[in-house]
Amino acid sequence: MIDLNSFFPITDTTWIFFIVLCIILFAPLLFTKLRMPHIIGMIFAGLLIGPHGFNILAYDSSFELFGDVGLFYIMFLASLEINMQEMKMAQGGAVLLGLTAFIFPLAIGVVANMTLLDYGLAASVLLASMYASHTLIAYPIVARYGLSRLRCVNFAVGGTIVTDTLTLFVLAVIGGLYKGDSGAWFFTALLLKMILLTMVIVFVFPRIARYFFRKYNDGIIQYIFVMAMLFLGAGLMELVGMEGILGAFITGLALNRLIPRSSPLMKHIEFVGNALFIPYFLIGVGMIINLKVLFGGGNALMVAGVMIVIALFGKWLASLVTQKVYGMSGDERRLMFGLSNAQAAATLAAVLVGYNIILEDGSRLLNDDVLNGTIVLILVTCVISSILTETSSRKIAMSGEIIDKPVDTMDKTLISLANPDMVDRLMNLAFLIRKEGSKVPLSAVNVVLDEDEKQMARGTKVLEKAEDIAATVNVPLLTKLRLTTNLSHGIIHEMKENNYTELIVGFHEKSSPNDSFLGTVLPELLTGLYCQIVMARLTMPINTIRCIHITFPAKTEFEAGFFHWVDQTERLAAGLDCRIKYHGHIDTMTLIQRHLKENKSKIRAEYFETDGGNDLKRISELVKEDHLLIVVSARRGSISFRPSLDHIFTQIQRNYTGRSILLIYPNGYSIDSDMTEMPPLI
Repeated sequence: MIDLNSFFPITDTTWIFFIVLCIILFAPLLFTKLRMPHIIGMIFAGLLIGPHGFNILAYDSSFELFGDVGLFYIMFLASLEINMQEMKMAQGGAVLLGLTAFIFPLAIGVVANMTLLDYGLAASVLLASMYASHTLIAYPIVARYGLSRLRCVNFAVGGTIVTDTLTLFVLAVIGGLYKGDSGAWFFTALLLKMILLTMVIVFVFPRIARYFFRKYNDGIIQYIFVMAMLFLGAGLMELVGMEGILGAFITGLALNRLIPRSSPLMKHIEFVGNALFIPYFLIGVGMIINLKVLFGGGNALMVAGVMIVIALFGKWLASLVTQKVYGMSGDERRLMFGLSNAQAAATLAAVLVGYNIILEDGSRLLNDDVLNGTIVLILVTCVISSILTETSSRKIAMSGEIIDKPVDTMDKTLISLANPDMVDRLMNLAFLIRKEGSKVPLSAVNVVLDEDEKQMARGTKVLEKAEDIAATVNVPLLTKLRLTTNLSHGIIHEMKENNYTELIVGFHEKSSPNDSFLGTVLPELLTGLYCQIVMARLTMPINTIRCIHITFPAKTEFEAGFFHWVDQTERLAAGLDCRIKYHGHIDTMTLIQRHLKENKSKIRAEYFETDGGNDLKRISELVKEDHLLIVVSARRGSISFRPSLDHIFTQIQRNYTGRSILLIYPNGYSIDSDMTEMPPLI
């Protein structure tokens, strides 16, 4: 009879990796059918194959290595995915919910842990800090119902930063105390070193990253650079005696605005993390769990019960206080509670740090009872969070309080691509101004003259590059190589034949000093099309932009496309998490301000009153090298047109050398084709 135990645990690296990949592949599929979080599936699979399960795999050095990487990756990705605009929009409410959701579970938990579970002070504080953290696992449910802009949702999202930061701070301090001598001076020095290093990460890392992103545009190189910054932040935090996960989290916050959620780089980071590092970490967590401890007649079930009750009660109490202070409804309180009670990333981080701290007597700071109880806590809170968020969102949606506007499926954007060096920047611009969740594909065209084989080959490569970029962010892209006898006519006919509502095109490249600033194509586009045209000159990667200036003529609010460009520029500022400064007539700015307020905009906006004329010369000193100038102009014959707008092109050429510029001509009302021609453009 064959002894199967002689084959296990498997030690061959090929088969180890194969088994892990099978788990990563099939666990989410199975648990999706069971309507349970994927995180539980990975942990449960690790439990089954681990030493305390069927002993198929041993918890070897590979799981330790990938486990550390995955833990840092989880915290880094969590901070990258935080919407900083929502945090700023929530302001006091987020701080109130975050502080109460941290203080209540922590205070109640410390008392309960010391009295009911008989743990020491350090273990009780660390364990109680686990109750205080939360992860927005149920946020996609809110987004699906179109409620992502409700104030209670903003409070929950912003509160995540507060609770997780405080939890990680407690975790780092407790972990740091066991890496050196204890005492008041040690604690003070540890705190000072952490503050100093945090300031270095927050102020220095973004500047290094901004320089690097401007210098190197290759996606792989950018990804490796970001990973290097991640582990540099984690390593420096460990060097000063704190836990590396705090460094990873702060690094993510520091780089947050430089990595827009719609960017290819963000998709690379999410893909690698969710496909390999994070699942490997979760499987490793499952492998060290021993269910025999949970059901072995000890204190494990009691520990799990205390953890669940305190975590849920503390979060409910925090939601109740926030509801009373801000006069919310019961459904808003339940939605806020549903979003803020799920335990996952920070909770796992805390328990593993405590589990790996070995005391002088050989015991662990947090024992097996806590480790197993944490898994039960994660399972219960994730299920409750999902159910409560689903039911609350449904009630609010049925009551007619949906905040998000439905996607306008009629918006169709065409990107005219010619210069290979500008493809990535024009594509990233299109991603940022595109409506989130839109199902309408983007389209890209390269127009070449008939029988020019060299230009056709170049155009094919340009479109292939655009397809690769769109594929990384899962945005559908239709491409077309169009042959024509006239470049401008080719674009115009493409727009009209397919009913496109917007055109994005790069500025003309001057081939000689006497060459026209806009070439021959762009002026013909302005006279031949009445849809919105966005002319772009991006001298640096758009994710490195720090501020946006928008100037527009008086009476532009009477143009057909007024709200269209207002919404697009708002999405651009939100995606870049940068300040936006409006320069224009007071009447127009009042309407913009009211429109943004009605749509619960989260951008940081400033308003500077002018007479609504051509202000390019005046504001040229305000537009720095890392700023973006958006000039909203008008076609001849339109309501907002004035003769001074004819000088825009000359002023851009004279006063904005080396600056990034978007020149927007909004949707116009159709005008007779025999309208007065535009004057020559220099």
